[in-house]
Amino acid sequence: MRHWHGYGHGHGMGGWGIGLMAIGTLLVLALIVLLAVVLFRYVSRSRQPVPHGPSTPGAAAPGPGGARGWAAGATPEQLLAERFARGEIDAEEYRHRLETLRSANGPGGG
Repeated sequence: MRHWHGYGHGHGMGGWGIGLMAIGTLLVLALIVLLAVVLFRYVSRSRQPVPHGPSTPGAAAPGPGGARGWAAGATPEQLLAERFARGEIDAEEYRHRLETLRSANGPGGG
């Protein structure tokens, strides 16, 4: 009779071996899923868009339309150009207001 080592009665993996191997496999899969979730959250947090508008609490809204309005820090000339581009004012009014903004006295000067 031949005896094959590793096979036969009393040799090989029993119920406990299979159970421990299954638990180990589940732990490795859980670790991989956890690392994937942590990596996803890290990447998504670092790429959030920069909000437009006032950066200090209680500051005025950025302009007509709220968040859709003007970007924070826009110059008066840029705001005037945006109004002209949207068709709120015509070319003559745009030129007149632009000259007023660029004049030495400014828009409120005498």
